[in-house]
Amino acid sequence: MAEQKHKLLEVKGLTMDFGGLRAVDSVSLDVCEGEIAALIGPNGAGKTTFFNCVTGIYNPTHGDILLHPKGQTTRRLNGLKPNKVTEMGLARTFQNIRLFPDMTVLENVMIGRHCRTHSGILRSIFRGPGVRREEQQIVETSYQLLEKVGLENFANEFSKNLPYGAQRRLEIARAMATEPFLLLLDEPAAGMNPQETHDLDQLICRISAEEKIAILLIEHDMKLVMNISDPIYVMEYGKKIAEGSPQQIKDNPKVIEAYLGEETDA
Repeated sequence: MAEQKHKLLEVKGLTMDFGGLRAVDSVSLDVCEGEIAALIGPNGAGKTTFFNCVTGIYNPTHGDILLHPKGQTTRRLNGLKPNKVTEMGLARTFQNIRLFPDMTVLENVMIGRHCRTHSGILRSIFRGPGVRREEQQIVETSYQLLEKVGLENFANEFSKNLPYGAQRRLEIARAMATEPFLLLLDEPAAGMNPQETHDLDQLICRISAEEKIAILLIEHDMKLVMNISDPIYVMEYGKKIAEGSPQQIKDNPKVIEAYLGEETDA
């Protein structure tokens, strides 16, 4: 009998209404330790709204979002502010790149360390040895994260000068700086060329394996999804219409009709 995986994120019956519009309709999914899970579906299916509910941007109308950190008490995330959700070990990137363009690559990652620092305002003003040590530690940790995503040579470059694919990797490094055990990636391959997508594919697998971070990603690049994800969840018009392994999803008639059979890349 296969060993039961530890469930890190459990979403039950998640529903999000905007006035008379139901953007997410009673969607349930789990992300377990060691998993790379994918959430796919056509544009307008409700995927990003789902992410926004899980990460505290929206407070869902119905349902439960439960975080089960290993060895800790289960926490209900509904209604918590995004910074509190991040502090609990859940980080995300966005569809549209949200870097600080006039800050260096290293500084962008250092900002991600903010929720893990201990220096209060008074200690920072008087800059005692403890504050200086912590600052040095933040710089070193941030640089190590740049090494992990292959951007250490750009540490002192303004983030706006990075190539597009490198900016995407920088966003992932900044999210990792918050020390998450679960990382949500919203269309990380959007706008990338085939080589950049291949590099991203390898990076996501490496983060999952080496950093022991579980991943839930929204992605339209089906090749990337099928290569690295298991399980896969499929949404259409706010509802979950399928879930399963890459092979099960490929063979699912509902999915073929709703998404994989489309002529254009939705």
